[in-house]
Amino acid sequence: MAGLNVSLSFFFATFALCEAARRASKALLPVGAYEGFAREVMRMLVELGPWAGGFGPDLLLTLLFLLFLAHGATLDGALANPTVSLQEFLMAEASLPDTLLKLAAQGLGMQAACTLTHLCWAWELSDLHLLQSLMAQSCSSALRTSVPHRALVEAACAFCFHLILLHLRHSPPAYRVPAVALLVTVMVYTAGPFTSAFFNPALAASVTFGCSGHTLLEYAQVHWLGPLTGMVLAVLLHQGRLPRLFQRNLFYSQKNKYRAPRGKPAPASGDTRTPAKGSSGREPGCSSVEGPHSS
Repeated sequence: MAGLNVSLSFFFATFALCEAARRASKALLPVGAYEGFAREVMRMLVELGPWAGGFGPDLLLTLLFLLFLAHGATLDGALANPTVSLQEFLMAEASLPDTLLKLAAQGLGMQAACTLTHLCWAWELSDLHLLQSLMAQSCSSALRTSVPHRALVEAACAFCFHLILLHLRHSPPAYRVPAVALLVTVMVYTAGPFTSAFFNPALAASVTFGCSGHTLLEYAQVHWLGPLTGMVLAVLLHQGRLPRLFQRNLFYSQKNKYRAPRGKPAPASGDTRTPAKGSSGREPGCSSVEGPHSS
């Protein structure tokens, strides 16, 4: 019980520290620097919290759900996921410099989170942290199936995650935040036994890429290529195109909502013809050419 209290204290202390740093950054930094860099760094620090605490599966899922609720409520729109930043770029909602700045901030924030985590483990405040410190020195791969299967699982998780994000992006936060938190928790529970269900390239690179058992290329195929493929497919399904690359809808036809009423076209001014001379008094069935005995 003491170890659990220490781990929970670490989790909430990290969250409180990041929230304080976020508020200070928002007050002191220019708007562009805060939105593009500082808040992404702060959220990446919090993102590693559940994995760093050494929790069991049940408590991990509970804290993961609460973490995403807290993120949506307090962290001011930070993404903390490179594929979400790339999604905004493909949706033409963010420029290339802003996207690159967010990606750099996410990488820097994850490295800072790893450094803080290993420092906390080195203090050995609990048996769980001692165990985590020993495991970090010789960790094993979290991939438990073949590489194509794992990449497919990560792609499927990312596809569902991004499709829900796109569908709910204009919804009120009171509905969007719990829905996304519940979705992430369910996917981690379902796909966790196969790949740990990161569907976050920065988080996966920080937690698993240094572990033995697979090559860097295999890790990249699963945790980078898989989520990126799922994100692109989600944008294509939702939008019918990639707005940054294509103007024409590739999947869905654009039908006019309002149709002009059908009717006979009005005759043109040049189509009005006068009857031929001498035929105006004839009936429709009579021929205009007289026969040889007509007289």
